[in-house]
Amino acid sequence: MPSHTFTVNGQSVTVDAPDDLPLLWVLRDMLNVRGPKYGCGVDVCKACTSHLDRVDVRPCVVPVSACAGKAVTTIEGLADGEDLHPVQEAWLEQDVAQCGFCQPGQIMAAVALLKRTSTPTDEDIDAIANICRCGTYFRIREAIRSAAAKM
Repeated sequence: MPSHTFTVNGQSVTVDAPDDLPLLWVLRDMLNVRGPKYGCGVDVCKACTSHLDRVDVRPCVVPVSACAGKAVTTIEGLADGEDLHPVQEAWLEQDVAQCGFCQPGQIMAAVALLKRTSTPTDEDIDAIANICRCGTYFRIREAIRSAAAKM
């Protein structure tokens, strides 16, 4: 079985896995990283959104072989120790989460959006297209705007 070495949340890891095994399964089943959620497995719901070399990706469709030598960041690696990322703080301030299932992916998508643009429009925010079954889109939008103002 091939070995794959990459970084997850600042820690170097090596896993033995088939080249085509989705990164999501490596994270959840092999490395016990539970933040990225399995929702659809086909890059539609975006509940698993994480970053690969600072770019938002959906680990449910990214093969582990694409991660060689790269840095994977999940919601667990977003905070700086006890200091939450401004997007995480905004999520709490705006009381975004209801069930919470989609929130790690929502937050990671919002962080990536704010790296691309410091003043996102409604269209920019809508384009992240993460699905929230609880329908907290208004609060998500307010949290992203709040975080943008802080950053």
